[in-house]
Amino acid sequence: MTSILIIYTGGTIGMVESEDQKTLVPFNLDYILSYVPELNKLDVKLDSYSFERPIDSSNIHPNHWTQIANVISDRYAEYDGFVILHGSDTLAFTASALSFMLEGLRKPVILTGSQLPIGMIRTDARENLITAVQIASQKLDEEPVVQEVAVYFEDMLYRGNRTKKLSTEAFEAFFSPNYPVLAQAGVSLNFNHAELWSTDKDDFRLIDGFNNQVVVLTLFPGISSELVRAVLSNKELKGIVLMTFGAGNGPTDKWFLDIIENAIARGLVIVNVTQCAMGQVEQGKYETSAGLLKAGVISGADMTFEAAITKLMFLFGQNEDPNWVKEQMVTNLRGELSIS
Repeated sequence: MTSILIIYTGGTIGMVESEDQKTLVPFNLDYILSYVPELNKLDVKLDSYSFERPIDSSNIHPNHWTQIANVISDRYAEYDGFVILHGSDTLAFTASALSFMLEGLRKPVILTGSQLPIGMIRTDARENLITAVQIASQKLDEEPVVQEVAVYFEDMLYRGNRTKKLSTEAFEAFFSPNYPVLAQAGVSLNFNHAELWSTDKDDFRLIDGFNNQVVVLTLFPGISSELVRAVLSNKELKGIVLMTFGAGNGPTDKWFLDIIENAIARGLVIVNVTQCAMGQVEQGKYETSAGLLKAGVISGADMTFEAAITKLMFLFGQNEDPNWVKEQMVTNLRGELSIS
């Protein structure tokens, strides 16, 4: 019988109303499973692991990513797949981080959650949980169909490091702006087999370590030299995700490009990621990005912001050599990047 481990971290899916009925507070995994008796009808052996203190996903920190990854690594040989219940706000960050940590993964790691708590009448939690378990249990020729970190929400399975949260209101809370869906759940589970990730690594291993000496600088019309200089002059800083306009464009003011060039000369790694929800960075396509290219800014191509920032933290956690980090940032490690 296929065995699946459900890892409960917290989030809306397991929340209940507080006694004053004014807020939602975390509950526990047994409570969640009591609302989904259908899981007992699946031909799957289910076990569970829960954070001792379930947390709202807004409080997620890299040490929680390590905790989740260690649970998977320690029990990797025991289970055919893993389902992680997680709050939706930072779910895409966690999915991206886990994809980089779990090298040589040949089993499904499916993250899901919900927009409404599982005890509410119109909740989306039950369907998300049931289908996530079903997807994690699917095999073809005795091998798991999904062999990567993925996100399941409202009928769609997405690559984890290609996922963004789209809505605070809709049940279709996530989307994959620059990569096709991996599967769609209707009457049947329809997998897009050609788009599923397949590792070229021989062995599974956990690679731990994140360096959070990074920052995000979002450009906007009228951004001041004082602000940019203050951010980039931080001596503790290792890397920057620069959120630019359109296809990777920014101001052509001399002061701006001088600050960028000087920061890179000091050893900072600057990664160019577009503010647009879809599309990619094409440095040099327009005059307004040619200066960034000349200064040595790295193109994030079609990576999501969530993938870019977690990848930058992950790489600096392994090696602080900026040249090595730059090389790895433009290398497709886990399917997070279309253009290498």
